[in-house]
Amino acid sequence: MRFSLILVVSALAYPQQKPTVDKPKLEYMGTVVCQGCHEEIYNAFVKSPHYLVETDKKRGFEGQACESCHGMGSLHAETAEPKNIRNPLRLPVAEANRTCLQCHMNQPTRVGAIRGGHARNQVACNSCHSVHKPKPRKIVTNCGTCHVAQLAQFQRPFRHKLQEGGIDCVDCHNPHGRLLTNQLKDVSANEPGCFKCHSDKRGPFSFEHAPMRTDGCQACHEAHGSANPRMLTRHEVRLVCLECHANLGSNLPTVGGVPPSLHDLRLPTFRNCTVCHVKVHGSHINRTLLR
Repeated sequence: MRFSLILVVSALAYPQQKPTVDKPKLEYMGTVVCQGCHEEIYNAFVKSPHYLVETDKKRGFEGQACESCHGMGSLHAETAEPKNIRNPLRLPVAEANRTCLQCHMNQPTRVGAIRGGHARNQVACNSCHSVHKPKPRKIVTNCGTCHVAQLAQFQRPFRHKLQEGGIDCVDCHNPHGRLLTNQLKDVSANEPGCFKCHSDKRGPFSFEHAPMRTDGCQACHEAHGSANPRMLTRHEVRLVCLECHANLGSNLPTVGGVPPSLHDLRLPTFRNCTVCHVKVHGSHINRTLLR
């Protein structure tokens, strides 16, 4: 009886440990092995810019381009189980992006990426970019999958020529990020804005129109498209100006107040401010932007 009790106590004090199973050592298999099962993906990949990883010795993955993103493939090749290979499409956004940034970290387009809207909203690189396909989707189609409201604005009568191919989203926006919050102040090559095309409005001017510095073009214009001529925010020029230029209040603040007394709005002459104030973006000559 005593002997049996000792055995029980010993078993409780020193439980049997399960035999440890060594994990198989992962190895690189090479792109040729991947091609055996993923023929269609491989044929597209050969025509894509990323195929440079396969042939460039300096990048350290010559003949192993697939595994540069998906990790060592020996276990996956043996079991054919999807769980045994890294798939960036199924990874958390931060981890998937780190895979891309192994090569794309120090590129100029990523300057200011942390402040960009895509980074703040946890948008993964592969949400917009295709690694394997030789030709990416059209930029407009790509952006329009998320920015539906902005795409709809290009259907308005007065708009930038997006549908005609005269402009693209990336002509005005840097999808990877930006350094500055006001697009009009962008000066570095990787941060395009309105001034890329409208350089005559850039200045600096001796006499500035304050909204150009504080609010930018969007103070008066709808950037994507508008129902009003010149893509203005209001259907009449005077209503745009009167949002700021009024010395009396109004019961309708959305359409401005009353202008200075010398402007008689009953006369058609004074209903279009730009007839006299022709340099509304800024002037080198006249403080009141008359010339």
